[in-house]
Amino acid sequence: MSVTRKILIGLLAVLPLAVLTAHVPDNDDDDPTGRNVIDEVIWVVGDEPILKSEVEGMRLQAEMEGIRWKGDPDCAIPERIAVEKLFLHQAAIDSIEVTESEVSSNVEQRLEYFITQAGSREKLEEYRGQSISEIRNQMREELRKQMMIQRMREKLVEDIAVSPAEVRRYFSNLPTDSIPFVPTVVEVQILTQTPRIEQEEINRIKDELREFTDRVNRGETTFQTLARMYSEDPGSARYGGELGFVGRGTLDPAFAAVAFNLTDPRKISKIVESEYGYHIIQLVDKRGDKINVRHILRKPQVSQDAIDRALARLDSIGNDLREGKFDFDEAATVLSDDKDTRNNHGLMANTTEEGHRTSKFRMQDLPAEIAKVVDTLQVGGISRPFQMINQRGKTVCAIIKLRSRVDGHKATITEDFQVMKDVVLSKRREECISQWIEKKIKSVYVRVNDRYRDCQFEHQGWIK
Repeated sequence: MSVTRKILIGLLAVLPLAVLTAHVPDNDDDDPTGRNVIDEVIWVVGDEPILKSEVEGMRLQAEMEGIRWKGDPDCAIPERIAVEKLFLHQAAIDSIEVTESEVSSNVEQRLEYFITQAGSREKLEEYRGQSISEIRNQMREELRKQMMIQRMREKLVEDIAVSPAEVRRYFSNLPTDSIPFVPTVVEVQILTQTPRIEQEEINRIKDELREFTDRVNRGETTFQTLARMYSEDPGSARYGGELGFVGRGTLDPAFAAVAFNLTDPRKISKIVESEYGYHIIQLVDKRGDKINVRHILRKPQVSQDAIDRALARLDSIGNDLREGKFDFDEAATVLSDDKDTRNNHGLMANTTEEGHRTSKFRMQDLPAEIAKVVDTLQVGGISRPFQMINQRGKTVCAIIKLRSRVDGHKATITEDFQVMKDVVLSKRREECISQWIEKKIKSVYVRVNDRYRDCQFEHQGWIK
């Protein structure tokens, strides 16, 4: 810990909770004291202050994501932050770490989930008021902390287990109206065909990008200006094509291979084809294993004739499948363009809010176009071909097979033992975590602003 930080923590420990201020000369008329409050330390946990801005930030994020708090948010939110700091404090003591690759992978999985829920990259950017690169960078450190907290929680409960007898006993004493409801869950296989883009259209896009490069090299305009005017990556276009500092693992592999080989900020890359379209790239800066570049993205347009041909081919494949000439597993493996599913016989994978991957989807977790089709199918049924926009913003055509469906129902011990076991196990683990938190509170320095002394906290011991 730095000397400055030690002095700060020492002051926090002996003085009333601080109000952080700054001198703002231009506002003397509005603030006669010449001092404006810019933030406030409202709690201290160990050697970590909790700022009012942290609480407001979490409140805003919760409102955007529709999260509701138990009890008064003014009390629940700072307590939530304080508990997180307890876990992070213990994680540091126990030397719990997460690697950069784990963080990057988690960021991309979570980002894909949010894009799916929003409907598109553009809709997510509009909803959050940030570019994809800004969202990604903001998520990185937050997810790192969340992963460390989760890893610490897992360590605390790793030895807890429940027996079948304990599960039966728990549910035999549970009122009927408290038995958990299991929502409808489906498994879906998909086979896609990407409509072929005409070479003439690809040539047109490449000629555009070559012209952009020539105009910048001749000094007629700047890369940033062209990116704002013509790039089809709306998240970065508004910032002159700039992505911000990112690691290799967060970029499309073909894009990263070229971007990380750039050395001269005055030069523009060759044309790069990625899963999103065609790019030209300009280096801004490098810092260690991260890079900041600008890019201009242009997407070739798919003709209606190409879409119709892809739909017709899928219609023929679907008819052969329904006639039993071959099965869906084989067809998806050999014929599908979807690299994310074809190696798993077309079986779609769902990334949950917790970052876990599973083949089971609740209906609301499926992409909207697929959910509409699934709703019309019986188990084993194969759909007619349909058109959709995939997670990478490309037009694709698809057929799907409903592999399984379990309709929503009240859990029963015979059919849903694992669900019930998970409920009991979760309850036991939460009891263990709660006991650990209250024990940890007693051993860690905690100082709480007087305004929170009447709060009804979930855990005891904050007020000393």
